[in-house]
Amino acid sequence: MSDASSKTFLGAGIAFQVNGDEQGALQRAAYEDSVQQSIWIILSTAKGERAMRADFGCGIHDLVFDTPTASTGGQVAAAVRDALLRFEPRIHVRDVNVNPGGNGEVLLISVDYEVRATNNAFNLVYPFYLTGGAGA
Repeated sequence: MSDASSKTFLGAGIAFQVNGDEQGALQRAAYEDSVQQSIWIILSTAKGERAMRADFGCGIHDLVFDTPTASTGGQVAAAVRDALLRFEPRIHVRDVNVNPGGNGEVLLISVDYEVRATNNAFNLVYPFYLTGGAGA
């Protein structure tokens, strides 16, 4: 499969966060950027948050007020891995690491993944705030 046709499978669409470009058109995300934004959306969405798709999202939000322990880190890693396995078929999750960050109120979730269509490897670090939100 050529590089162009393998990337076509990854798709393109409206970028996340929805913004306009210089001409006022909606910004778009394509290929690996689309995959990365999809992962971010999955991790940012709590289960039950979407009315018509209550099963969509990641179970980490059930742990939002937990103490940052090794057990919490393990639960977060398992929830991330499960959500990505279920909702992002374009990737192979290589590893999920969870480390405390800042003053202990944030967990840094590092996701190492490979895009199946291109075999390109990437890393995404998602900050998960245990206090219910950044600066809360």
